Amino acid sequence: MLKSIKYKLLIQQHKSRIYSYSLYMLRNKLDADDVTQEVMIRTWNNIEKFNFDSAKSWIMKTTHNLCLDYLRRRKLASQREYVIDENAEDRLYDADRLKDPEIGTRREMLKAKIHEAIGRLPESLKNIFVMYEIQGLKYREISEILGIPLNSVKVYLLRARKKLQTELKEFRNESIETY
Repeated sequence: MLKSIKYKLLIQQHKSRIYSYSLYMLRNKLDADDVTQEVMIRTWNNIEKFNFDSAKSWIMKTTHNLCLDYLRRRKLASQREYVIDENAEDRLYDADRLKDPEIGTRREMLKAKIHEAIGRLPESLKNIFVMYEIQGLKYREISEILGIPLNSVKVYLLRARKKLQTELKEFRNESIETY
């Protein structure tokens, strides 16, 4: 009974994070569904073996490793299609602004450019960028999940930001929030 309660709590807290990260990494909804389901199964099978307080790190490390397995097995790194969680991004914008077709079109074009730029980042930089900027994980959590030193996480994040800044400099004066 206690196992079931712990499991439900963990899944409620982390399911969207697992799916969202998988979707960013795999760019395929079906694969993201599969990874999410596999992480949930592994969580159930191992729930009594890990500390409830460190569950987030364990779950995200498992998610990350499964995503890497999918990428290796299917060799999709260069041919992946980017998928966006429409519901999460639409919450960022004022409903009145969404009614203007010009603003909506420009916003979608800018979002597409940003996502394409993120997709072109080397895997090591993209992993850390997505975990930190999109998933909201802390440096220490990323370090534990990826098994790399804390300072490396900071350096890789800085490199990812600089690459994106360079690549997107033509859009410097535009902002998704202004649309």
